[in-house]
Amino acid sequence: MLQTANVTILVSDMDRAIAFYRDVLGLPMGERFGDHFAWIEPAGVKIGIHPGGKRPFTEHSRHMQIGFKVDDLDEAAAMLEKKGVKLTRVDDKGSRIGNFTDPDGNPLYLIELKWG
Repeated sequence: MLQTANVTILVSDMDRAIAFYRDVLGLPMGERFGDHFAWIEPAGVKIGIHPGGKRPFTEHSRHMQIGFKVDDLDEAAAMLEKKGVKLTRVDDKGSRIGNFTDPDGNPLYLIELKWG
């Protein structure tokens, strides 16, 4: 029945979104199907990028978030900040988190786990 899964992000500009995920975040690029769809393929998950209109999608931003585990939040955040990404940091008992968004306002985060 169900075989594989992916997360699809709706974007307003395919070239800008691909540049962000590939060049700013450094994620490996999979196939691109013109301006209709593209795969970004970090280890363990496929992220689909699909056009959804010409405006940021703030109304759906509360319904999903993609997190990327990192070994060192300070190092990863510094790399992204050099590329113009603004992060909001949150520390709690078991993790350190850096929240940010892609160019369309889709919520993303980096997480450094402090336990186990």
